[in-house]
Amino acid sequence: MTGRSDETRTASGRSQRLRRLLSPRHIAVVGGDSAAEAIRQCRAIGFTGRIWPVHPRREHIEGLPCHRTVAELPEAPDAALVAVPNTATAPVLAELAARGAGGAVCYAAGFAEDGADGARLQEELREAAAGMPVVGPNCIGVLNYLDGSALWADQHGGARVASGVAVITQSGNIAQNLTMQRRSVPLAYVVTAGNGAVTGVPELVEGMLDDPRVSAIGLHLEGIDDVAGFSRAALRALEAGVPVVALKTGSSELGAQANLSHTSSLAGSDVLCDALFRRLGVARVHEVGTFLETLKLLHVHGALAGTRVTSASCSGGEAALIADAAQRHGAQLPELPAGVAARLRQVLGEHVHVANPLDYHTYIWGDAEAQRACFTALQGSGFDLNLLLLDLPREDRCTPRLWTTTMDAYTSAAQETGVPACVVSSLPEGLPEDVSARLLDRGVAPMHGMADCVRAIAAAGEIGQARRRHHTQGTLPPGGTAPQAPASSAASPAAGPSAPLDEYAAKQALSAHGVRVPRGQVTRQRADRAPDEAADLAAGLGFPVVVKALSPALAHKSEAGGVRVGLADGEAVRAAVRAMASLADRFLVEQMVREPVAELIIGVHRDPQFGHALTVGAGGVLVELVRDTATLLLPAGREEIEDALASLRIWPVLKGFRGGPQGDLAAAVDAVHAVAEYARRAGVAEIDVNPLLVLPPGHGAVAVDALVRHEA
Repeated sequence: MTGRSDETRTASGRSQRLRRLLSPRHIAVVGGDSAAEAIRQCRAIGFTGRIWPVHPRREHIEGLPCHRTVAELPEAPDAALVAVPNTATAPVLAELAARGAGGAVCYAAGFAEDGADGARLQEELREAAAGMPVVGPNCIGVLNYLDGSALWADQHGGARVASGVAVITQSGNIAQNLTMQRRSVPLAYVVTAGNGAVTGVPELVEGMLDDPRVSAIGLHLEGIDDVAGFSRAALRALEAGVPVVALKTGSSELGAQANLSHTSSLAGSDVLCDALFRRLGVARVHEVGTFLETLKLLHVHGALAGTRVTSASCSGGEAALIADAAQRHGAQLPELPAGVAARLRQVLGEHVHVANPLDYHTYIWGDAEAQRACFTALQGSGFDLNLLLLDLPREDRCTPRLWTTTMDAYTSAAQETGVPACVVSSLPEGLPEDVSARLLDRGVAPMHGMADCVRAIAAAGEIGQARRRHHTQGTLPPGGTAPQAPASSAASPAAGPSAPLDEYAAKQALSAHGVRVPRGQVTRQRADRAPDEAADLAAGLGFPVVVKALSPALAHKSEAGGVRVGLADGEAVRAAVRAMASLADRFLVEQMVREPVAELIIGVHRDPQFGHALTVGAGGVLVELVRDTATLLLPAGREEIEDALASLRIWPVLKGFRGGPQGDLAAAVDAVHAVAEYARRAGVAEIDVNPLLVLPPGHGAVAVDALVRHEA
């Protein structure tokens, strides 16, 4: 009991110190020119607290008197920017930790991203911190646009806000680029995690969750090296209702190589990252523009209940573009309710075809009252979000009055109806910053680009769905995960998996855990008697049968010629065994399972970071070619497994494609769940069931081939 209390107090203390670092009352800047730049940036952003330069030789920096050492500071600073060479960083951190500073930002590079000597310096840095929060090293810094602090040794493009989104990146240059955006995304914090030697992304996320002014959190990730910590932070965000969006690189082989050379962060398996994000309600996006637009939408409207939208424009071309974008990127444009359609016909007249997306034509162009009536009716559809497609003309060459009339009519209707609304430009420059700012003030999201807007809607809908699932079913973190040991720490090599069980032993193990397998027996007499014994076993089981060469070394029996199917009599069995005599001394004889509706593959492997991962998909001999799979992290419930199956292209076959036979879906889900639970509970390194034959309803699902390897 005392241990848990001590742990809680320690965590609370770290949280308080991190809060001091992120929202400091006073700042120490240690270094020369970089420290001077940080002072200038603090002044530019409106920091009103005290700033204390520390330099052993200079008298003043930016007009402020210098202190020779950290020990000479008037009091322990809430935050410090340490901009000294890498070899001098650890001693300065040790002084700050001893003085009781809230935390520090380490600007220097040349640590674990730079070979063995750098890794040694990073371990010294970690030890010197002594539990004090440290951002970096190898980072630009931390910007707080809410309170006006810039632990940042370079220029940036942000401005003060009352609330906004927090962005945490593992790339300083990307962070700096994001501060320069002209999309009116209100940035509350920008944090460059760098190497994350002491304080990683999970702790930074939790630090953002402690500030109620943060509306959403955006993460640029090159890898996840602490799955357990990330899961804890993301689940806390899900519970708190703060949406999280991830822009993760490394989905391509070249991207992964670039990540490994750029920082010391580990680029984990991209498929497993996707599975983790889905489990935790983190929406993944793949482009910087989508990242910003999604954060902006979430800031204004939060997670969405769904992705049903209305769209209004005075152009059939724009209506077609948004319809195409919706189909490609995951939004829906349902038919309008009858009452809404009738009201629109009254407003627009008989010459306008009322549909969703709505091309309201130009009959009411410039008529503010008619436009407002049109938009009010459309926004009454009861859908999840409403869009107005509108690009404002150039003010230096055109008169935008009529376009502004349309925008004002739409925003007035949105304020009257109280429904979530967006104004969407086809080109980013179609909504200038001053116009976007006015829309934000009115509670309307200014969205730049149709495709990015629709992707943002899909992401916000995913988060809303995850939040509902969390509150109705709960969300289990992935099992078997633990923070990765530091690269420099000594660790014993992993023992690795044991040799695989032969197929019969694997099937018996699965059968004992609820997986149905064919009736079968194994020849046990010497090799010259095997053909006759196999024929006798087949007669006892009933023809037709399957005969397989049985050896742990034959993981892929079909390719080796170790399988014979559809054997209808004893002589066929004898011939099959003789033909496979060079492959094995023992043979598995099984009843043949006939007329399946579909073949599935079930695979489980244990990842050192993510724990057990379950893959389900279209199975059979073409599994690598078809590549129709979905991956989940364990533990996984039956509903999650069924959702994964429903995401497959083979799902319509299981449901009875074009009047064909249906599969026994309940039995298939039970089989997948049984395999997953066996893997999780029995110390399994790898399972491959291929295929699982799904039979018609009431006839079950049968694993006709299996490979199992346990942990050594």
